[in-house]
Amino acid sequence: MTLRHPASRGGDKRGRFAELAQKSSHFTSSPAFFVFCLALIALFIGVHLAHLSLETQLLVGDLMTAVTLLLLALLKNSELRAEHAIQRKLDALAAALLEAREGGSSKAAEDLKKAIRMEEET
Repeated sequence: MTLRHPASRGGDKRGRFAELAQKSSHFTSSPAFFVFCLALIALFIGVHLAHLSLETQLLVGDLMTAVTLLLLALLKNSELRAEHAIQRKLDALAAALLEAREGGSSKAAEDLKKAIRMEEET
């Protein structure tokens, strides 16, 4: 386990967690997941209206809490990856502009081309 920035973990290749986070992020932004959340809320309301046992009410409430915590972790991971991609693009733009102004070599232009496709990596 590492406490480094999610976009900095594993170098250029994506790890299993990054792949899982990306797939989960795509699923949680789908209509199917929205329907699942609506069903979970309907279950929560139905359990309370039906006056089922306290254990059942707690189970449904805990299920909603677990889904919320998982979504929070996915959201934070996506946020940090997007933040890192934006920062790399800004750094590449600044370097390319400085290089063009000073008439230097094309290394900054190559870095800028890599940064433009950053979303595919993160």
